[in-house]
Amino acid sequence: MFALLEKMVLIQSGTYNKHGVDRMARLITSTFQSNAVSCQVIEQDTFGNHLIVRSLCEERFDKQILLSGHMDTVFPEDSKFNWYKEESTHCFGPGVIDMKGGLVAGIFALKALDNEKLLTKIPVKFFFNSDEEIGSPSSKDHIQKEAGNSAFAFVLETGGRNGEIVTGRKGNLSLELKIKGIAGHAAFAGKDKASAIVELAHKIIAFESLNDLHRGISVNVGKVNGGIGPNTVPEHASARIDFRFTGIADKADLEKSISEITKKKDIPKTSSHFAILSSRPPMPASEQNKKLFKALQETATSIGISVSEEFRAGVSDANLIAGEQTPVIDGLGPIGAMDHSEDEYMIKASLLQRSVLLACAIKDCWEKYQKGLLFQ
Repeated sequence: MFALLEKMVLIQSGTYNKHGVDRMARLITSTFQSNAVSCQVIEQDTFGNHLIVRSLCEERFDKQILLSGHMDTVFPEDSKFNWYKEESTHCFGPGVIDMKGGLVAGIFALKALDNEKLLTKIPVKFFFNSDEEIGSPSSKDHIQKEAGNSAFAFVLETGGRNGEIVTGRKGNLSLELKIKGIAGHAAFAGKDKASAIVELAHKIIAFESLNDLHRGISVNVGKVNGGIGPNTVPEHASARIDFRFTGIADKADLEKSISEITKKKDIPKTSSHFAILSSRPPMPASEQNKKLFKALQETATSIGISVSEEFRAGVSDANLIAGEQTPVIDGLGPIGAMDHSEDEYMIKASLLQRSVLLACAIKDCWEKYQKGLLFQ
């Protein structure tokens, strides 16, 4: 398992590095040499290719089990964080838990099921996504389609530090706001200057005022840009803004506020517009998700593993699956922390543990589903 993990981590697969992500898909394909599965590449022009691995069942089923994980990382192609290191209890490297470790755990779970001749009896489809870190623009439709054909789903993002499994997540909305003013020489600018940056400053304060921790709404203006120099009235300014929310009604309220703030003109002769960059629906901690978690928890207990339930603020492709009303739990990957940073690490003992748990949960939950016991 760690040999495969090292190979994966040493492939630079930042989202925009199509060549690297495609190498990941080829490496994963090479790990499946069984007649019990088939591999399908979904070719992409801009981003990396997606990969689907499906079990070849002896009989036909109306529904399947969906596994989901992504091959891309947040680190750009020229990142100096391009190494893999192991110590006695931890290993380190780009994507080691976000989420190449989860991919390894899922691959070996399928190998274990195949070894027990179960892949020909359980309909499993593993979707390997190439662009999750930027909102899954080219994979979203594929994931939603597979979710619609699934009885339930497991997503292999990193597990919580104390073994938590995710039953709910916030939704998110990411946008770019652009302001246009009128350029001019700073020496001759009056108090009525049409500065795009000053207009943006008003809007930043307005957007940040939408934060409402009591409702679970968070807003963050995370990147700004504008102007060409201190002696010029800026004609252009822009900002990228992230919104997180817990419910569909919250999203509707935010969308209304976004439109109102954008239309309001604090500085005369300026204009504003925004574009949505990415969006994922909220993943409510639904009754169905909780029943799926309870079934997995029973499996975990039976093999001596302790798991608990968690609501997580971050988003993943589990949000897309939940948006199709498919029961889903997330955080089934190995345990670690500091993802999206050069301090990213995995607790090594959790890799095998989570792979065993996933293999057993696939078997147990499918049996319960077939008997009508999983969601009763």
